[in-house]
Amino acid sequence: MAEKDDKRFSDDGRPLSEEIGTREQRRIIARKRAIRSIWAGFAMFGIIGWTVVVPTLIGVMAGLWLDSRFPSPRRSWTLTLLLAGLFVGCVSAWNLITKEYRNMHKED
Repeated sequence: MAEKDDKRFSDDGRPLSEEIGTREQRRIIARKRAIRSIWAGFAMFGIIGWTVVVPTLIGVMAGLWLDSRFPSPRRSWTLTLLLAGLFVGCVSAWNLITKEYRNMHKED
């Protein structure tokens, strides 16, 4: 009886039992990736947030220090360095997301 089942073939000419095994392996891999991607997504939110926040705060602190050391009525170092830190953080986050996107699609 088992010998008779092995003689069945799928549409592409492979034995049916081999086709079923291949499909099941794909399902198992897809489930593992889905669970991993959920947690990786949560972690990525945190990493991206800190990637933007840290340079921004460094810019603010450096700007406050410069404003206290070299006061000027015409320019604000705090605002200037806040924007510079925000820009650096956004560029870093963009590079991180791009790198992660390439890694995800390289696996596929």
